[in-house]
Formats: sequence, structure tokens, C-alpha cells
Amino acid sequence: MIDEKIKEKIVLALDVETFEQAKELVDELSPYVGTFKVGLQLYTGFGNEIIDYIKSKNSNFFLDVKLMDIPNTVKKASENIVLRGANFYNVHALGGLEMMKQSKEGACAAAQKLGKKPPLILAVTVLTSISQEVLDDELKVNAEVKGLAINLAKLAKQAGLDGVVASVHELRAIKEACGEDFKVLCPGIRPLWSLKDDQKRIATPAQALKDGADYLVIGRAVTSAPDRVEAMKKIYEEMGVI
Repeated sequence: MIDEKIKEKIVLALDVETFEQAKELVDELSPYVGTFKVGLQLYTGFGNEIIDYIKSKNSNFFLDVKLMDIPNTVKKASENIVLRGANFYNVHALGGLEMMKQSKEGACAAAQKLGKKPPLILAVTVLTSISQEVLDDELKVNAEVKGLAINLAKLAKQAGLDGVVASVHELRAIKEACGEDFKVLCPGIRPLWSLKDDQKRIATPAQALKDGADYLVIGRAVTSAPDRVEAMKKIYEEMGVI
């Protein structure tokens, strides 16, 4: 029996090549997934088609397009995202305070016109593919990854956003800095039996839950598995909730 409270925390990344592959994942895994994440790969190919399909299945979707532009452009884009019916979307915290405020303002105005609740708006702090070495040697950012993530989370809270996208390794510090009600969605989630890939700062589902993650993004460990339903069940078993 699937724990519905845990299911709400599971976000599956639909990072696949075709619309048909995405449809199959939605059909197969809806019983185990609270929200399907539509990222840049899928959105630039089949954005509105897959969004409409997810909605037709009464499932939630997270539009993971990481908005970052001048404030007015982000505001207008946020309005359009709400009109598309997203349950979540995100912006880059590095876009600054005013940009994040405008995103929130646009989303709330659009939701009010529709007579619906605004989606959760999350700010990306530091991508999980960015290591301390990348900050130091490539980007020349004079900051520690954890400290930068915390500062950006504080800025997102100041802007009125609902939470952030951040590694499990910064999770507890962000909760301490911004409060337990401030949502943290954690990518880089890998079950014990899954291989590491291009993400540097990863954690197991059990560790993420223990540390207080509000949402867990799971991707290739499931989507590339020979038996995807079995892989999803194994993740629930690893978390001790099935």
C-alpha cells in the first residue's frame, strides 16, 4: 500500500526524448508519483502536448524552466505559466530580488483572475551539478556552495516565494535559516542501488526524508530502469513506507 503523504513528495523528472515515452511514464507511474516534472528537454519539444496530457490524467505538473530574465519579462512568463495550469514552477534566485517579486506578483494576479490558488513558486539556489571546484575554478565565485545556497534561499523568502530547489546537503541549513514551512525541493536523489551521474551533490531518498525534504526529484534511476514500476516500488521500500 502506497503512503499517500509520501507520494505527494515524489516528483518524477520526465527527461525523455519523445512525447510517447513521456506518456508511458505518466500512465505507468501515476499511482506512485505526486507530481510530474516537465523540464527544458521535454518542454522545448512537446511542451503543451505533454502538459495537456498530464492534466488529462488529473496529475500535477511542475514546469521546471528556471526563469531568469529582466523582471517584467519574468512576470509575464509567470502569468502564462499559471494560465497553463502548473502546480509548481521555478525561477533562478540569481535573477535577484526584484525579478522574484515580479514573478510572484504576476503569478498571483493570473491566479486571481482564474479564481484559483497560485502555484508553488520555487527558486533555484545552486544547481546540483555545480561543485565547489566549479564555483572556485570556473565561475570565480568567492563563496562556499552551502553559504551561497543559504543566502539565495533567504533572498527567495524575502521575495515572497514558497521555497527553493536545493541539494539535500543544504536542506537543514536552509530550514534553519528560513523556517520549517519554507519548502525545499531536492533534486539529486539517488536510491542506494542507482549509479551516480552528472550530479555531484546527491543523497538517497531515505536520507532526504529524514532531513526534512518537502519534495524529492527522482529521474533516471526510475525512467531508465528495465522495469520502471518495480524501480519505483524499490524506492518506496528503501524509504520504509511500503
